[in-house]
Amino acid sequence: MKKALAVIGNVILWLIVIFALLITILVFSSTSSGGVANLFGYIPLTIESPSMVPTFDVGDLIICKQIDDVNSLQVDDVITFWTLIDGQKVKNTHRIVKINKSENSVSFITRGDNNPIDDELPAYQSELIGKWTNVKFSGAGNVMAFLRTKLGFFVCIIIPMALFFLFELYKFIITVISVKNEGKEPQLDEEEIKRRAIEEYLAAQKASAGDEKTAPAPEADTPKEEKTEPASDTAEKAEETTEPTAENKTNEAPPAEQ
Repeated sequence: MKKALAVIGNVILWLIVIFALLITILVFSSTSSGGVANLFGYIPLTIESPSMVPTFDVGDLIICKQIDDVNSLQVDDVITFWTLIDGQKVKNTHRIVKINKSENSVSFITRGDNNPIDDELPAYQSELIGKWTNVKFSGAGNVMAFLRTKLGFFVCIIIPMALFFLFELYKFIITVISVKNEGKEPQLDEEEIKRRAIEEYLAAQKASAGDEKTAPAPEADTPKEEKTEPASDTAEKAEETTEPTAENKTNEAPPAEQ
């Protein structure tokens, strides 16, 4: 369980770092190119006016793609381009309603989905920024706008990355310490040594006492009883043995001559 949690934590940290790096690239890229960030040909843009409602709302984040071939654009495509509004150069995202082509140039007549009339100025090829890829994140534009500020960049990028590197440094130090201590016996304090010695002594005494109780007692050597017959019985047996012999001798003697 602990290993699984550690793996999940590492994945989350790396995702935060990757996100922070991407935001950093986008912020610096947009700063160096007048507020337009380009990441591998894709351009995230924040909708700042309600001219494209209901397609876009203010604060939405849309993803546009860099236009490589201007002739691929068609009527009804949504494009982002530079234009002048009240004398200021700003980004504008509107839908193409007409294409004007000549021998040397191409221009696009655009209109917002929430506007009743076409835009006053056409969009020329040199003013195009990108074409909408039909990808939209509702409300995410406000987050991007906050991240572009100094406070947002410090809170959401600098602090998480600093915590990540501190955590990785802590893990590195712990790993180095564990490698150095590998193979070394842990040092015990004096009280712990005494306690273990007493436990071992008591265990040995208990084991020896148990062996004495379970050992069998030695058998005493007892002399075997010899069967002895009474003297009277022996005499009777002797008489019985001798009497027939005398009788036999008497019977066997030849008769005397008359």
